Amino acid sequence: MAIIRHDILGEVECVRSVRSRSIRLSVKPSGKIRLSYPLFVGRRRALDFLESRVEWVVATRRKLAARQADIVRISRAEVERLRTIARRTLPAKTQMLAARFGFGYGRVTIRAARTKWGCCTSENNLSLSIFLAMLPDHLQEYVIIHELCHTVHHNHSAAFHALVDKCVEGKEKLLDRELRSYRIPVIDE
Repeated sequence: MAIIRHDILGEVECVRSVRSRSIRLSVKPSGKIRLSYPLFVGRRRALDFLESRVEWVVATRRKLAARQADIVRISRAEVERLRTIARRTLPAKTQMLAARFGFGYGRVTIRAARTKWGCCTSENNLSLSIFLAMLPDHLQEYVIIHELCHTVHHNHSAAFHALVDKCVEGKEKLLDRELRSYRIPVIDE
């Protein structure tokens, strides 16, 4: 491994690898750049590849920086506050929605899931993220309805989406778009 200094990009980690089958260029969320290439490729050719991708690296760094700026950070104390609210409200909301639409389910667990708002197991147990407590009520209900619909269709088929859409009175796409504007926060350690 070697670190080179590029005029525009700054430091670039160059790695000649036995496992590499082609020249690869990656940009980490931190902005760090890695250029890896196989043994049969010369360093000059790898650096020429890097030069041909400078604009891509700059654009990728810009996108990653914008994403980092959008990240919401919360404290451990806030996580515990959300956990308390979620445990107090989400199971009851799930029970009410299941009764309204005629769904059956196993148990509801509340977790600090960092990648999904909720999920449904093959046994029809629901797991809901504590971070749902940060969302407006109508989006909390949308996520719960989405998971309850998985008790009928364990996939994202057309039949599944038709059922969700029926339950939310034709607003599935609108609600999904709105939900995507929210991010699960990062917990400050």
